[in-house]
Amino acid sequence: MSKLERICVYCGSGPGRKPVYKQTAEALGAALAAADIGLVYGGGSLGLMGTVASSVLRHGGHVTGIIPEFLTERERMLRDVQELIVTSDMHERKKAMFDKSDGFIALPGGIGTLEETVEMLTWSQLGRHNKPIVLANIDDFWRPFCDLIDHMREELFIRSELQVNLLIADTIDEILPMMRYAIEAGATRGAAEEEAAEKETMSRM
Repeated sequence: MSKLERICVYCGSGPGRKPVYKQTAEALGAALAAADIGLVYGGGSLGLMGTVASSVLRHGGHVTGIIPEFLTERERMLRDVQELIVTSDMHERKKAMFDKSDGFIALPGGIGTLEETVEMLTWSQLGRHNKPIVLANIDDFWRPFCDLIDHMREELFIRSELQVNLLIADTIDEILPMMRYAIEAGATRGAAEEEAAEKETMSRM
């Protein structure tokens, strides 16, 4: 992975209490379309999910919606997207969202948003991927979660040697540059590690 072509956005199926959440989802959709980055999301038309997807489409961008069959009516599946995938269950949905994405953004949301974001953090911690994960900390929404992560580190349940590509952005404008830099840094680090490993192998011959 060397560039951002598609980004998965996790967010609430409701609008939330503050108008800034919807405004942010609209701005993110416009930014993704302007950067020619496809949106991968949960497939619904409600709440922030529907807002970010509709914004991408309105600004001429590409949207992939992935939704489990049992949620097609409950979350009012958005049918106007360029690619629509209906899965048999949540596990298949999350795997498809992961496979189709070069990075992840968590907008404000509820338990589902938190669970999906934490799963990507877990996979990163276990070395299953190095895709960037960004918390869109709009109006300090994610501050309690960040405090919990810091507490886990202090209590040594998240060890210092574990590399997790978690980024925190306070504005939409910060997100894409952060993700691009993380991808470039990861590619550079990976190339350096491969070169070092090759040199060590050659020295043993």
